Amino acid sequence: MTPAHHEPEAPRDLVGIGIGPFNLSLAALAHPLPELDTVFYEQRPGFDWHPGLLIDGATLQVPFLADLVTLADPTSPWSFLNHLKDRDRLFPFYFAERFHIQRAEYDAYCRWVADRLPALHFGHQVDAVRWNPEQALFEVDFTRLAADGDTELLGRTHTRNIVLGVGTAPHIPDALKPLVEAPGVPVIHAADYLAHRDRFLTAEHITVIGAGQSGAEVFLDLLRNRPPGHEKIHWLARTEAFAPMEYSKLGLEHFTPDYTRYFHALTEPVRDRLVAAQWQLHKGIDADTIAAIHDELYRRTLHGDWPDAVLTPAVTVRTAGRVATTKVELHLEHAQQGTRTRLTTDAVVLATGYRERPLDRILAGLDPYLRRDNAERPRIDDQFRLHLDPTVTGHVYVQNAELHTHGVGAPDLGLAAWRSATILNSLTGKDPYPLPHRTAFTTFGLEPHPHIPPSRQTPALTPLVDDR
Repeated sequence: MTPAHHEPEAPRDLVGIGIGPFNLSLAALAHPLPELDTVFYEQRPGFDWHPGLLIDGATLQVPFLADLVTLADPTSPWSFLNHLKDRDRLFPFYFAERFHIQRAEYDAYCRWVADRLPALHFGHQVDAVRWNPEQALFEVDFTRLAADGDTELLGRTHTRNIVLGVGTAPHIPDALKPLVEAPGVPVIHAADYLAHRDRFLTAEHITVIGAGQSGAEVFLDLLRNRPPGHEKIHWLARTEAFAPMEYSKLGLEHFTPDYTRYFHALTEPVRDRLVAAQWQLHKGIDADTIAAIHDELYRRTLHGDWPDAVLTPAVTVRTAGRVATTKVELHLEHAQQGTRTRLTTDAVVLATGYRERPLDRILAGLDPYLRRDNAERPRIDDQFRLHLDPTVTGHVYVQNAELHTHGVGAPDLGLAAWRSATILNSLTGKDPYPLPHRTAFTTFGLEPHPHIPPSRQTPALTPLVDDR
């Protein structure tokens, strides 16, 4: 049995579980605060942001200012611009005039930050979280993993507070789970696309399922790399159209702190209805990607032929199975026509999105203290803290697990720095990161009106003429 390892007796102020962009943002903003003792655990051996979707040319859907820190502290040394300066790339970036950077560049930036923050501990798997009422502290049990994934050391950390940033997991529709889980079957989630790309490019026929951004990017990459007239690609979508993402300037104000606060104050049924209705705010396709797809399809008609590519929305996969030894058969239904058919294909890429990772396993030890809503989801307050029994004096913060309470901005990179700053202000009881009082021109409700600081209020106008 590997001996247990105990952290120093003094408890931590904050233990972070998971190191994705959101907890990386929190760690970066916490780093200059001397009053905080923090540590962040991640079971993976290093920082890794959607490696299977770092397709050449694919860009972020948010501007580079939506980095880990800038929208909370533009002077932070962990900004994207400082990353460019450190790499002697500031002038090339200036002349490139890119407001939206490539995904691979964002990943490189995050790795640059992760390599320099001492509070991050990769290769550490958190096994359990408990509340110790006698010590009034959380106990966090972890396993330190060797390079091959074997157990190297068992440890325990005591902390006053916890922040969960365990991210999301690829979503596999039930009808396709047996094929994805079977060894050797060419059905993968888009999260693993680049690892299988070379093999899929040689497939006789390939099907992409899903009409979000990742589905569009995978379809475009396959289209560009298959011979004209012999593309043999089907692109199927459950949505009623290959719809563009809402990217108007006022539409983007749904990703502001103002809207997040407004949404949080709504009733649970209204919030649930809005989340379902607002899919196009964050699940549509970037207009530039749609244009690139159309341009590529159009280019292939120059000599009078149409590309062998079928794009069909409003289709669901009812069931799926193997045919012979190498092919996959999809049983399809068209929602609007009420028709059904079968499609035989050689490979399938599921661009079916991601879901929040369930917190039940990691929070099993806290379940008696956890307060839930009518749908048995954790209740989360306006400072991103789980509602716990009053006897628990510590706090558990969450990152990107609050879609049901905070709205469509929960997974958005543009709100990462603001949420991290909100958590740190709450944690310290101070305002190390003063936050803006108003962030949107839209007033989302009739009341209360957003507070405007006195220094920013419009002065009263003095009448030029006395009408008395």
